[in-house]
Amino acid sequence: MSWREKLGLVHIYTGNGKGKTTAAFGLAVRMLGRGGRVAILQFMKAPKAYGEQVKIAECGALIESFGLPRFVHGKPSEEDIEAAKKALERAKELVSSGEWDLVILDEICVALGFNMLDVEDVKELIRNKAPHTELVLTGRYCPEELFELADYVTEMREVKHPYQRGIIARKGVEY
Repeated sequence: MSWREKLGLVHIYTGNGKGKTTAAFGLAVRMLGRGGRVAILQFMKAPKAYGEQVKIAECGALIESFGLPRFVHGKPSEEDIEAAKKALERAKELVSSGEWDLVILDEICVALGFNMLDVEDVKELIRNKAPHTELVLTGRYCPEELFELADYVTEMREVKHPYQRGIIARKGVEY
């Protein structure tokens, strides 16, 4: 049995603490280091706005971002919702194709938390994934009903953050 045949589990990285995307990208680097094929779809993040987007593409991962160049606060706009729905359709293609060893759906849980996507559609995506594809969902606000479909659920809990002292996001650390 090859190592690829042992893949196929579902991971969720959620919670209010820092490190969800970082953990997912670390897994992507590990997979790329073993010759695996990696696809990353980012919900609610603009292309080339974050350092990890540039570097992971250089390492051979497919990375596509479906966000607008601004944060969603409060009620999302129709444009935000449309972008999330496009990302979900693309995610369904990638996850079910069997072409990828690892697919990361970065910030999909935030899109769910803002009611930009229907949780039933995400459950269907998980159930229809290719058997060997390792799947990672990240973001705050993950509905607990997704936990039962996951093999790993990690909750990042914020204990202390420099933002509480007025230190804004820093290049190379937070973006």
